Amino acid sequence: MPELSRLNGSSSGIQLDFVEREATPRELMRLSIQLHLAGLSLSDTVSVLERFGVERARSTIHNWVQKADLQPAAGKQPDHVALDETVIQLDDQRYWLYAAIDPKTHEFLHIKFYSTRTTALTEMFLRELKEKHDVEDAVFLVDSAPWLKAALHHLGLRFRYEKHGNRNAVECLFQEIKRRTSQFGNCFRNANPATAETWLQSYAYCWNQLI
Repeated sequence: MPELSRLNGSSSGIQLDFVEREATPRELMRLSIQLHLAGLSLSDTVSVLERFGVERARSTIHNWVQKADLQPAAGKQPDHVALDETVIQLDDQRYWLYAAIDPKTHEFLHIKFYSTRTTALTEMFLRELKEKHDVEDAVFLVDSAPWLKAALHHLGLRFRYEKHGNRNAVECLFQEIKRRTSQFGNCFRNANPATAETWLQSYAYCWNQLI
């Protein structure tokens, strides 16, 4: 299981406040969530638990990830923000994953899932980003997408067109996300948008812990 080599961070930050009656030791629950988000399939994560003498269904681990409600930490003050969106499939439906990345640290700052891409939705995403982080003085790095530029201009945020350079950070993380979703058949199957968004936000949290 080569994915285990990426587990450099601690799982102690994963809060399990949702747990009421669960026989599994909490540290094994945290480990299971981290293993799955770091790259292991649900089946492989079940196998790891079995090594500790714990038998759990794949659906149980999936539910732990959903209920943990993990999010990238707030309170950052980046100099630059790489901003972009990419397509994610839910069965045969296309959705748009928006992401804001600190290109210096390669951390996710904010991540959101929408059924389309518009200037209004981009503004909504940016307002949420501003509530979480101090980005008033940051320079946003964008491609030629008009909805990104229009939303940034309307909110009075500075931006610069950049095809390569620091904006590659967001492209690299999108590639990593698609590497993970490819393990689901290159899309989320039988999942509603809220479930997919929770998984993606949890993945972003885990990525920030591991880099």
